[in-house]
Parts: sequence; structure tokens; C-alpha cells
Amino acid sequence: MKISLEQLGVTLGGQTILNGIELELPANKTVGIIGPNGSGKSTLLQCIYRVLRPTTGAVFIDGVKLERYSMRQSAQKMAVVAQHNYYNFDFTVQDVVLMGRSPHKRALERDNAEDYKIVEKSLAVVDMGGFEHRIFSTLSGGEQQRVILARALAQQTSCLILDEPTNHLDIKYQLQLMDIVCGLGCTVVTAVHDLNIAALYCDQLVAMQDGSIVGMGTPKELLTPEFIRNIYGVQASVMTDESGIVRIFYHPKNQSI
Repeated sequence: MKISLEQLGVTLGGQTILNGIELELPANKTVGIIGPNGSGKSTLLQCIYRVLRPTTGAVFIDGVKLERYSMRQSAQKMAVVAQHNYYNFDFTVQDVVLMGRSPHKRALERDNAEDYKIVEKSLAVVDMGGFEHRIFSTLSGGEQQRVILARALAQQTSCLILDEPTNHLDIKYQLQLMDIVCGLGCTVVTAVHDLNIAALYCDQLVAMQDGSIVGMGTPKELLTPEFIRNIYGVQASVMTDESGIVRIFYHPKNQSI
């Protein structure tokens, strides 16, 4: 699935959050959106998955303006793993993952045996098998995030949008989550804080600062010491290991390089 942004702008409370974003995201690749806090990463993703309506410009999915799709149609094309997921009711884990099947159901259509098989498989993929009858709100933050990923997998879309999906996860599950989503062979667009995770998993990076795009390229092209210093204000060394993966080493402020 191909996603394009044309002159995308967002103004909230008189403040410009996104400023004329022009971007074409390649199909079937993992694209990482990087940048410091407040750079506009989450706002950009929220425009793509329709939580926010842009003030100017538009999002296009496969060449069609996003607003021309019904909510059900766009949910059949993209699934979302957001940072925060709250439910006011005592839903079970199974209930939450079954929500991923709703875009494929007609009004009032009941869940069937195939839906439950998809839920079971999705939970197994994220190592949450056996949790079906646990109450979602009783789970740890990391467990909840894996259940939300299972819900996205159950949606069976050609695109996954992830807004800093590894924030609540320990390193094992950070790697597991990224292994899963990057192994799906679909279009993945993810905001990433950890530049080493971004370098390890992303085919392309889009760097943002103050609501604008300030760099694009592969991790090897973009993640230089100069770039990291200019965007994040920290000193770092960058090397490429024997497998061709970029590795970033940060330096304390008072340490000479």
C-alpha cells in the first residue's frame, strides 16, 4: 500500500504543529519517523490514521484522498498500534483482539469460528497465548502493548501504523515486536525514539524537527554524528558492524570524543 502526503499542515490552538509536509512512503517497506520530542512525529501519524484532520493538504492512500474512504474502508487498509490504549470497561484480552475483526464484519454480524482462530493465532504470534480470558486492564503496560499488536494483526491489513510501539516494552519484547511487524512483508510506518532500533529495522528514515522534514534516507545515509548532534543536541559515534548494521554510541557531555 502506498501512502502520500501533500502539503500536509496542522495548526492547533494557533500553533503550527506540521508545516507543509510533502512525503511519499514506499509500499512494503518499513519507514521510521524519527526526531526529538515535539517534532511532530505523532501528529503526522495521527493524520494518516484519521485521529486528526489536517488543517491544510491531504493524505492519499493508493492515490485516493483518505477522506474519500469510509472509516471501515480505511480500517481494512491500515491497522494502528498507538502509544496509549485505555478501556473504560472490563474487556478480556480476547474481546480486545476481536475488535480487530470489526472492519471485516457487517453491522450486527456475530464473530465466527474463523474470527476466533485468527485471534488465537495473533495472540500466539505476540507470545500472549493463554491470556484470552484475562482482563485487559489488569495486564502490565508491556503485556497490553502486545495485545494491541495482536489486535492489529487480527485486522489483517496491508499497512501497520505504529506510534512509538516499544516504549513500554523490555528489550526482549522490543526486538520481538519489531521482528514481527517487519517480517509481515507489508507497509510499516513507525515513530521511533531509539535510533539503534530504527537503524536495525527500518529500510528508510524520515527525520522531523519543529514540524518539518529535515532529512530522509537509509539509516546509513542519515545517521551520522553531525546529524545526530544537530537534531538531538548530543554527541555520538557511529559505526557499521560486520553485518552492515549502523550502531550508535552516545557520549556523556563531559566526555571527550
